[in-house]
Amino acid sequence: MSVPFVEVAAREDAAAAVRLLDARGLNRGSTGNLSVRCGDAMLITPTGMGSEVCGEDFVRVFLADGRVEGTWQPSSEWHFHQAVYRARPDLNAVVHTHSPNATALACLDRPLPAFHYMIAVAGGDTVPLVPYHTFGTEALSAAVGEAMADRKACLLAHHGLVAAGATLAEAMKVCQEIESLCEVYLKALAVTEPRVLGRAEMDEVIARFRSYGRSARRG
Repeated sequence: MSVPFVEVAAREDAAAAVRLLDARGLNRGSTGNLSVRCGDAMLITPTGMGSEVCGEDFVRVFLADGRVEGTWQPSSEWHFHQAVYRARPDLNAVVHTHSPNATALACLDRPLPAFHYMIAVAGGDTVPLVPYHTFGTEALSAAVGEAMADRKACLLAHHGLVAAGATLAEAMKVCQEIESLCEVYLKALAVTEPRVLGRAEMDEVIARFRSYGRSARRG
């Protein structure tokens, strides 16, 4: 059976994104994983495969029942990708990395607070910390689904970072931004605990972000 062009394109874009994560040092080898929503299923990286992945290698996992289609086994973390998609119909891509700075902060059992206004890129005034659970378990999946109910990123204690977006490009942007903010936060902590922006300050930023972007000129 032929694969629809839109799915072929989604697979190739996802494979390119995996290679980009590796090139930017956000993932190394086969660490981390990436998925995109595709109809009533997701296409996710195979377990144990890194930047050598091709579009055709992505595994189809149906969101309703976890049924798997493809040559390879899906990433062992597919359960929490499924949990995000089930909780958030508006999110269509999930990126999970073991990027150095986000992972370092997660290993300190710290969430990322609103020390900088760009925290709002994750959809709120914090990037929450999910308590430690063994990778690939239902406990971790349930915790990630809960944390991402109103966020586009969360830290996994002693593990790494999860970022998501309405598009793959947005998920990649959120991933990169949160990793950069974790780096700045760790540098600030080496001097002192930075002041955290208040709820009113962050509410204003979040409101501005909703309408931020390029718009056509009138007249």
